[in-house]
Amino acid sequence: MGATAAVELRHITKTFGSVVANKDVSLTVNRGEILSVLGENGSGKTTLMNMISGIYFPDDGQILIDGKEVVIRSPKDAFDFKIGMIYQHFKLVDVFSAAENIVLGSGEKGRFNIRRSAKRVKEISEQYGFEIDPMKKIYEMSVSEKQTVEIIKVLYRGADILILDEPTAVLTPQETQKLFRVLRRMRDDGKAIIIITHKLHEVLSLSDRVSVLRKGEYVGTVMTAETNEAELTEMMVGKKISLNIDRGEPKDPEDRLVVDHVNCVSRDGVQLLSDVSFTARSGEILGIAGIAGSGQRELLEAIAGLQHLENGEILYRNPQTGSTDNLRDKTPLQIRELGVRLSFVPEDRLGMGLVGNMDIVDNMMLRSYRKGKSFFLERKEPKGLADRIIEQLEVVTPDVNTPVRRLSGGNVQKVLVGREIAASPTVLMAAYPVRGLDINSSYLIYNLLNQQKEKGVAVIFVGEDLDVLLELCDRILVIGSGQVTGILDARSATKEQIGLLMTKTNGGDACEHA
Repeated sequence: MGATAAVELRHITKTFGSVVANKDVSLTVNRGEILSVLGENGSGKTTLMNMISGIYFPDDGQILIDGKEVVIRSPKDAFDFKIGMIYQHFKLVDVFSAAENIVLGSGEKGRFNIRRSAKRVKEISEQYGFEIDPMKKIYEMSVSEKQTVEIIKVLYRGADILILDEPTAVLTPQETQKLFRVLRRMRDDGKAIIIITHKLHEVLSLSDRVSVLRKGEYVGTVMTAETNEAELTEMMVGKKISLNIDRGEPKDPEDRLVVDHVNCVSRDGVQLLSDVSFTARSGEILGIAGIAGSGQRELLEAIAGLQHLENGEILYRNPQTGSTDNLRDKTPLQIRELGVRLSFVPEDRLGMGLVGNMDIVDNMMLRSYRKGKSFFLERKEPKGLADRIIEQLEVVTPDVNTPVRRLSGGNVQKVLVGREIAASPTVLMAAYPVRGLDINSSYLIYNLLNQQKEKGVAVIFVGEDLDVLLELCDRILVIGSGQVTGILDARSATKEQIGLLMTKTNGGDACEHA
């Protein structure tokens, strides 16, 4: 018995001004199947899915649902055809419960009955293996729970064609496995599932087929069981790519940053960091591993002067003067005036790192605008930097004057990482710098971090992929519930060791094996 096509795209083309997002793309997803859509950043994956979900309308081509040509002009039209899209950035009302968010805008007839809605949510959860409390408020939920609400929201509306955009970007390995089990149950129930992701090992473990886009054009579709990472990478990039990180020995390591018994408490009195101590050395990459929300972000923010410390010290040893300065309770500006160059790539790219409405050149100037000598700011040097970053990191953008918010997520990340590295830091802190990046761009960033290490920079790298941490870093600090649970030599450590330390809660007996 042949497969039944749920969605068929025929010769789809979409342009934005002079930029061709999709050109003559044709692909099919069948019922009872998980299809992965792969491609480099800016290859047109999300744009293509946005046309299926009614956000954009194609300039040319046809969309067929169950063999019949349809016109999808809005998300409401998409829902009428039982299509639901779950985005990277959740669209939920924080003060509402899960059930209230799920019912909101569903168009149910009659008076709203919270008990009836909660019962239906519970039925869907039990059918597919979700774990969710319908009455729990969104602001009380973990990222994984919020994603569950988004998925149940489209199922509640009757969707049997689901599109997930980077569904595992902010999930722990355990949460990812739980999500995959649910998606397999949905597939076995006859639903058609499309996943946009950059993580090749997830593609190979979850999907049935893989469709690849390159520069907006359809390259081909392969059976997952008959392919491998190297072949998929070559399809995405158009050439063979070495998937090896070239890790050299630490270059003249010296203690550059000493974090000593640091404690940090939130405004609400929640303990964010508890008795954290470690040393970052010049000429090496120190990795930081931990389950999401374990204090990684707060730790980097404390070093960068963005978090108030209850006690403890952060000692910076200046390579030029040989002096030691305590960075505790200093503002980011005071830290820079000391001659300390802490380059910080935050998790929230557009929230903390870049200004979305400003163009690439203006975002380069954010680092140096205080140096302006006159009323008019000098744009020549920042424009040169923007041009170099676009060329070296292969940023897909019409020009340097394009607002950053119009770039794809991966290209926003490249602009941010490029700008921070260009600041010639002595300490470079990077939080999830490859999150949302395709595999080619990720390896480009790994090579840039290795170049900084070669220059004698102390690199602190917060990552979520344990394989990469083990391959890239010299030492790995593991953090759990705001405490250091261990520091390992990356050359001899295993994923199992790191995993055990990630789930450990008492950091009192943490020891360094490096």
